[in-house]
Amino acid sequence: MSTQSSTTEERTGIDEIHILWISEGMSCDGDTVSLTAADQPSIEDVVLGLIPGLPKVNLVNKVLSPSLGGEDFLAPYRAAARGDLKPFILVIEGSIPNQRIIDGEGYWTSFGNDPETGQPQPLNWWIDQLAPKAFAVVAAGTCATFGGIHAMAGNPTGCMGLADYLGWEFRSQAGLPVVNVPGCPIQPENFMETLIWVLQHAAGTAPPPPLDHMLRPQWLFGKTVHEGCDRAAYYEQADFGKDYNSPKCLVKTGCWGPVVNCNVPKRGWMAGIGGCPNVGGICIGCTMPGFPDAFMPFMDEPPGATLSTLAVKPYGAVIRRLRGLTNDMVNHEPKWRHNKQKLTSGYNPHYRP
Repeated sequence: MSTQSSTTEERTGIDEIHILWISEGMSCDGDTVSLTAADQPSIEDVVLGLIPGLPKVNLVNKVLSPSLGGEDFLAPYRAAARGDLKPFILVIEGSIPNQRIIDGEGYWTSFGNDPETGQPQPLNWWIDQLAPKAFAVVAAGTCATFGGIHAMAGNPTGCMGLADYLGWEFRSQAGLPVVNVPGCPIQPENFMETLIWVLQHAAGTAPPPPLDHMLRPQWLFGKTVHEGCDRAAYYEQADFGKDYNSPKCLVKTGCWGPVVNCNVPKRGWMAGIGGCPNVGGICIGCTMPGFPDAFMPFMDEPPGATLSTLAVKPYGAVIRRLRGLTNDMVNHEPKWRHNKQKLTSGYNPHYRP
């Protein structure tokens, strides 16, 4: 299923845009840290205007704060909340807590203080003010997209993803739904590709980014970990690793790769290197809406894996044997390659065309 957003204008033609990044959701700031590893392109390339065809980008993130905090840093956010700064892209990092369950008494997480009362302003207030005015709203990381660790069963905060909070029918000023880029943390190039697409859309040079039914970029999350994994052929041959030192398929040691939408084994993590199964780690489903509850306990063989691995064993045994025979056959040179006096290659010198 594909979710395509509609725009009020075919070409927006925006020349300059702000990115207001708030990482004060319930999170570890790991997505901001991961983003610094992007190099295709890097966030520096975007901010410095080195990518042809993009609007001029003004990034507002606390790692670029002109001070240790305070009103000078918050000024662009306050201007956007008043409607005085536009257009802008709102990026949210971290889970969104449910303020309603505490009935106005206190807050779960805040971003700055109210200038009039001096009291902390909850993250939810900022989202309420900024999201409806934003050209686009992007959720960075699994916490922001689907709730993640902080939203697991038994949590006291009622945490959720941004689309759960705003509503899955939410549309930004550009007619876009929330754009979800999951990952714990985000794979840096996945996020940058998505951001570039949104910026190109803002410039009027690209259509809305194609999203799946969970509002993830289709081209990044359309295939499973298994489909991009170097170990996948071992599964087909029913050849499973029994410990983390094995180069073979890791399903028996707890890998959820066959059913998880993620491109990390194919793309790697930093500079094309790494990615969980690539370095001997199992996939625990961190890009999925049901993470972590649906994938626990970690390190155990996933439900259904016992049946599927048993079913593939007779097939895999036959395939391995047949491939072994063929491998042996093609691992010998043809008999006519020799240093004897007689030519045995089949060449006929008397042949006439």
